[in-house]
Amino acid sequence: MAKRKVKFMCKDCGYESPKWMGRCPGCGAWNTMDEEVEVKTKGPRGAFQHTTVQSQKAVPINKVAIVEEPRVSTDLDELNRVLGGGIVPGSLILIGGDPGIGKSTLLLQVASLLANKQERVLYISGEESVRQTKLRAERLAVQSNELYIYSETNLSQIHETVHQVKPKFIVVDSIQTIYHPEVTSAPGSVSQVRECTAELMRIAKTENIGIFIVGHVTKDGQIAGPRLLEHMVDTVLYFEGDRHHSYRILRSVKNRFGSTHELAIFEMAQAGLREVLNPSELFLSERSKSGAGSTVVASMEGTRPILVEVQALVTPSSFNYPKRMATGVDQNRISLLMAVLEKRMGLMLQAQDAYIKVTGGVKLDEPAIDLAIIASIVSSYKEEAVGLTDCFIGEVGLTGEVRRVSRIEQRVNEAAKLGFTRIFLPASNIDGWEAPKNVQLIGVETVQDALRQAF
Repeated sequence: MAKRKVKFMCKDCGYESPKWMGRCPGCGAWNTMDEEVEVKTKGPRGAFQHTTVQSQKAVPINKVAIVEEPRVSTDLDELNRVLGGGIVPGSLILIGGDPGIGKSTLLLQVASLLANKQERVLYISGEESVRQTKLRAERLAVQSNELYIYSETNLSQIHETVHQVKPKFIVVDSIQTIYHPEVTSAPGSVSQVRECTAELMRIAKTENIGIFIVGHVTKDGQIAGPRLLEHMVDTVLYFEGDRHHSYRILRSVKNRFGSTHELAIFEMAQAGLREVLNPSELFLSERSKSGAGSTVVASMEGTRPILVEVQALVTPSSFNYPKRMATGVDQNRISLLMAVLEKRMGLMLQAQDAYIKVTGGVKLDEPAIDLAIIASIVSSYKEEAVGLTDCFIGEVGLTGEVRRVSRIEQRVNEAAKLGFTRIFLPASNIDGWEAPKNVQLIGVETVQDALRQAF
């Protein structure tokens, strides 16, 4: 008789416990322990059966042969840059995002572009039937003899179909709907997600197939399932954006074959997603020409410079404790920079509410945006606008000094392309390179220096 054993596993970290607990001892999250049934079958001699893997011999690193395989381009320059130059054969790519954000649309377009290059693609849908997928493909004008559509959730059947079709690329939509027949827990559980991802990773590595996996996200924006899922795959992409707006942001948070924190901008149209080749121009297109509290910063997203507008609204507070609210930047950073202004500049901000926003839905977390935030706060506080062609770059320390930032040439060149003629930057970043024509570089050493010349 098979032995039936009940255990509890954390949905966030995969911690196992023989009894239910309100708080997971592994990650400290509340109400994340789910009940799962574990079934073990005995072999002929009473020993539990285990799957065996053929062992390989260890070899010296100098004798390992390197076979360079070119990346496969998707004809989407934005996606190619986020992936590090294209799709690496045999890689496992996880893409997550909110429901209805456009994950399936993006991957169906990518599958069509690959199929048009005579690369055989297998699109596995666990959420839609073949006819439903075909209806969506017609809306996107997807037609190719090399694109195969398969609706199945059983991993064993999927494995057999892979051997029959022999694709070069596979799309699995989504991993939460796929189940392993030998795992007794329900689809989408921690055990199922972990085992199915491990099997797909084995298929990708042994058969040299590039696999895209769609992952659902939780209410706090993280990919559902154990955190182990993100460690198993080669690349993790997040598809972000507001369903009420047409622009989507594809962000790379992990990439074993390229740079992380790369950013790609797409626009959702009737015929699918379209690339936005100049996101800086997009983010600055609706900038107010006479409003106080608006500044522009040249931020680096991976290896790409992007110009973004930072807005601030400083108003007298009617409460004992003034509000500090931020969208797109860390709220603690806002409090820190306002404390620097109070201490070093003598501005009475403890009785002012401060609201900071980064336009376009972009999230900035690098230190080079400090000077732009400070300039926008002072601009709103004094009701005095900065120049329309002014750009601010620099990290601000607690003593009020403006510190050096990286890749200053790329930032300045991107600002010069969009017509900015006066750029405030750390004085230590000026030497050793030549500025573009018609651009005035203003090197500042302290916050007092920057604000005195800006206003």
